[in-house]
Amino acid sequence: MNDAEQDDLAFRAEVLSDALPFMRRYSGQTIVVKYGGHAMGDVESATRFARDIVLLKQIGLHPVVVHGGGPQIGRMLDRLNIKSSFSGGLRVTDRATVEIVEMVLCGSINKEIVGLISAAGGRAVGLSGKDAELIKARKLTRTTRDPGSLIEQVLDLGFVGEPTEVNAGIIQLLENSDMIPVVAPIGTGDEGETYNINADTAAGAIAVALKASRLLMLTDIAGVLDARGEVMAEISVEEAREMIRDGTIHGGMIPKIETCLSAVEGGVEAAVILDGRRHHAILVELLSREGAGTLIRRKSPGPSA
Repeated sequence: MNDAEQDDLAFRAEVLSDALPFMRRYSGQTIVVKYGGHAMGDVESATRFARDIVLLKQIGLHPVVVHGGGPQIGRMLDRLNIKSSFSGGLRVTDRATVEIVEMVLCGSINKEIVGLISAAGGRAVGLSGKDAELIKARKLTRTTRDPGSLIEQVLDLGFVGEPTEVNAGIIQLLENSDMIPVVAPIGTGDEGETYNINADTAAGAIAVALKASRLLMLTDIAGVLDARGEVMAEISVEEAREMIRDGTIHGGMIPKIETCLSAVEGGVEAAVILDGRRHHAILVELLSREGAGTLIRRKSPGPSA
């Protein structure tokens, strides 16, 4: 073994040693990971994600994966010549569309993630919100204001729902059995109807119900950007709300941040916005001092923290 190889081994050992305090910090804690977007884009990235999730379970954490699948749903609808539209960033979901949404989310995507985790040495169980009434939901209502008359109108999004209740017991049962839950964001209404739930929203509701230590939101950007376009390592709930008010946080990032704020205010210790395309972003965030994205918690630490 040459000097370069020895140095490489020593560096890897040092990385593991540095991670030990964080392994102890999160041991036995639930970590909810929202997985979607470009992070799901290719086999290599998905395989790497699965290995990282299995590693978390092996060192004593309890990861729970909640996945989306918008692009895959769109491709299937196109293949079947079913027209679909969006309103306010949400897919208008009629009866025909919700059947395809359920088929893609609970079928191909969910089982692919379960298979990748199993191939990496983990024991994963795929669930939808329908299983054991994991996610009870109601129809989501949104309003829009007509720019001419300024009259508010109710948008009919069809079978788009929002969680009203999460059965944390079924997930906790799996966690205690060394299983890794993989959840598709489908919910059930009071009359048995199927609702398509935004994956960010579902992940936030599940994190609150489980009293998770962390909600990790894998996105396509490095984190929350300040007015100069630089990633912020940490912000408080109050700072995040002010950044929304002054327009620093805008566009598609607003609903993600609002999900994080609701989760933190609902009892989750902290939520993190991080780039799911970055190699081992989850491990860097949880097991290193530097972190990998923007952490959001109730209050920022004082100067001595």
